[in-house]
Amino acid sequence: MALTPGTRIGSYEVVALIGAGGMGEVYRAHDTRLNRDVALKVLPEVFARDGQRMARFEREAKVLASLNHPNIAAIYGLEESGSIRALVMELVEGPTLAERIAGGPVPMDETLPIARQVADAVEYAHDNNVVHRDLKPANIKVKADGMVKVLDFGLAKAMSDEPTEGDMSNSPTLSMAATMQGVILGTAAYMSPEQAKGKRVDRRADVWAFGVILYEMLTGKQLYKGETVSETMAAVMMKEPALDALPAKSPPAIRNLLRRCLDKDARQRLRDMGEARIVIQDVLSGAAQVESAGAGSARSRALSRPALFLSTGALLIGAVIAGVAIWNLKPTPAPPSRPVTRTVIDLPPGDRLAALDRPAVAVSLDGSQLAYVATRGNVQQLYLRPMDSLEARPISGTEGALNPFFSPDGQWIGFFTGGSLKKVLVSGGAALTLAASGNHRGASWGSQGTIVFAPGTAGPLQQVLDAGGATQPLTRLEKGEATHRWPEFLPGGQAVLFAAGANVASSQVAVYSAATGERRTLVPSGTQPRYAPSGHLIYSQEGTLMAVPFDAERLEVMGTPVPVVEGVMQSIASGNAQYSLSSTGSLIYVSGSIQAAQRKLVWVSRNGTEQPLAAPARAYFRPRVSPDGRRVAVAVVESENQVWLYDLSRDTLTRFTFEGNSNGIPSWTPDGKRIAFQSNKEGPPNLFWQQADGSGGLERLGTSDFNQSPVSWSSDGQLLAFTETNPTTAQDIWVLRMSDPSTSSGQAPSASSGQGRKAQPFLRTRFTEGSPQFSPDGRWLAYVSDESGRREIYVQPYPGPGGKWQISADGGTEPAWNRNGRELFYRNGDKMMVVEITTQPGFVAGKPRMLFEGPYMQVPSPQTINAYDVSPDGQRFLMVKESEQAQTAPTQVNVVLNWFEELKRRVPAASR
Repeated sequence: MALTPGTRIGSYEVVALIGAGGMGEVYRAHDTRLNRDVALKVLPEVFARDGQRMARFEREAKVLASLNHPNIAAIYGLEESGSIRALVMELVEGPTLAERIAGGPVPMDETLPIARQVADAVEYAHDNNVVHRDLKPANIKVKADGMVKVLDFGLAKAMSDEPTEGDMSNSPTLSMAATMQGVILGTAAYMSPEQAKGKRVDRRADVWAFGVILYEMLTGKQLYKGETVSETMAAVMMKEPALDALPAKSPPAIRNLLRRCLDKDARQRLRDMGEARIVIQDVLSGAAQVESAGAGSARSRALSRPALFLSTGALLIGAVIAGVAIWNLKPTPAPPSRPVTRTVIDLPPGDRLAALDRPAVAVSLDGSQLAYVATRGNVQQLYLRPMDSLEARPISGTEGALNPFFSPDGQWIGFFTGGSLKKVLVSGGAALTLAASGNHRGASWGSQGTIVFAPGTAGPLQQVLDAGGATQPLTRLEKGEATHRWPEFLPGGQAVLFAAGANVASSQVAVYSAATGERRTLVPSGTQPRYAPSGHLIYSQEGTLMAVPFDAERLEVMGTPVPVVEGVMQSIASGNAQYSLSSTGSLIYVSGSIQAAQRKLVWVSRNGTEQPLAAPARAYFRPRVSPDGRRVAVAVVESENQVWLYDLSRDTLTRFTFEGNSNGIPSWTPDGKRIAFQSNKEGPPNLFWQQADGSGGLERLGTSDFNQSPVSWSSDGQLLAFTETNPTTAQDIWVLRMSDPSTSSGQAPSASSGQGRKAQPFLRTRFTEGSPQFSPDGRWLAYVSDESGRREIYVQPYPGPGGKWQISADGGTEPAWNRNGRELFYRNGDKMMVVEITTQPGFVAGKPRMLFEGPYMQVPSPQTINAYDVSPDGQRFLMVKESEQAQTAPTQVNVVLNWFEELKRRVPAASR
């Protein structure tokens, strides 16, 4: 019975039917627990009712789930609901290879990279004692970026009855779909002769099927095809492969590979898929053609013995003369390749890598120094470790540092902290400020004395001299883009690699040439690009490092991307992958994965008593309680950032925003009828609002080229205080007046707004200001500023003029007013502080005192918005708390020396 959309199987909600085959129906489903789409293979009912077969299937499925290879679609687990049994698998988008072949022969330059990835996957499975048994084009998917995923590994064995010699159930799919003629024919055409005869099979059956698939790609025709199953199987057993149908220009090495794969005698067949992979790699690199030409020359020199004898004297004389003549011209032998060495650097006990959504490790260009960001106790700072030393030392003046990167000569380290881009000598000394920066996304130091960096989560790349000074934009956002990030200078400093897109999920690798002003896309899906002097472009894709031959002069990729390193830690939120390259061939990376944060919403009383909400754990960020206290608007920061609404009385969580793929930082209007929020729907994140009941669409409030975030409304709903991140003046506080019908020709264009509204700056300085909070009577504005060198809470009269009062005494962030106007709350680390406020006859602030202390979410510097909210009665605080499954920060760094030697063997470099 087909499942309908909305059907729940465990935590999986069925979305749509993808297809049906001999081994069950496959559905697209949404994992409501991890917020991802998966494929559900629902097993045939007759199979699911057989307890003995299900028990054996579960044993086999555990083995299959252990396979971890970038070219093998992963198995996540088993689910059951009533009589339904389903296998949960990785959802792979894109056409099958069968669909690709239906369009005709696949060109050789496209066939070989696909075949190499299939061979790599099958080789890995064989090394782990898993045989596919049903390898065919319909079980191979080719993604848009060229990556191959092989599906249904080992399921034929797992789902069949225990086979015996001569038992046709050993022919996969046949036993599962005896009435599905098309499926049977599709499988029979790829059976090995021994499989068709009903004999037990081993890995050589996969070798045969691989050969059939390779033949079919090159010719566009099935090797064996009959009108009935019997005719097809008879042809497999009796008919010799017709290799004369191959394209005339097929490399001899490929013809020979096919001949060896398609030997009907399994004992004479190619023994190992690793051999097939090596042959294909040699052809792709050109090594096979050179070897073939050498062999041809040898054959042409195979003279008859009499001819050889008669010419021996002349040859010897000629050889002596030639040898003397060219001895001094003899080329110097190529230096032997250096051995690839792998090791692990353990951080000192108690230290952990920090800031995992930004780069935490960096290696100097010459490979001699490693810099990393770690937390020791409660202090986060930079550490420097010479690669020939066993010790790392902290670098003073780098407290709170993020994202280290070296100068080309290795004498300086650049980093971000406290809303600024800074540099410090590796030998020590004062850290020097170069430019203002918000919630940055990467930097690179060029050889021409320039640093290019991404100052925030949105907007183009900026550049600044490495001595400091005014910043200038380097790139321009194209239509549909919101962010340029993770820049990397190419040699010469005249071109920059970077990631571009509307958000992380849509990120693509691009290059910008400062010499020509041209920008082009290099890879349609990827992030964190880096250049390897071996002639490769390296980038990350879902935690796998990919490599593609790259011409750094033409700025062109020259082949098909190939996965080269798996399991590199990559942030879902920012796209950052934790790896770094030196020009000498060192690869530094951190293993693991960063899952979407699992956080809980909890009420905390003034004395610290917790009361968890029933909302499911998600990646919550900045909850805001509605004016009537009945609902919560909160951002969920996962693969897409969206605003959700939680109904406190009904315990229901529903999605609120649907337009744009990055929406967040919600703020209720005082009447509770609308919610303002930040959205990238029309470019860089700007101010929008929408009816709280979901009716109507988004209406834009601001039209800035910079990142804007709505924060606080005045009690009459006429004023909206918001922040704007500017690369020149860091983060500033502006106020948007909603009802002013006039327009001001003199206002700053970056904060202009439509609908006759007018925005004006309230605080626009070289410091970072944020978290503006209107007092309940609208006469005062509390905010955060780092003007003293650390973040503190201040209050000023609105709209002014007037004095300024510092509220916090020892650092503070995230101010919030009690709605009675007599208290101001703020955070100091894990402490929730309160200060009594009197405004009549004049402003007076009391002494700060602590209400409670706890490990609740804080907004990392330099962001300056609140990560909590206060109940309407001022007695409870809605906090965000990491769930018990929160990820532990890593304590190891992987080091691969001379990695380029391995890279060149796996991915031939670009040639001119």
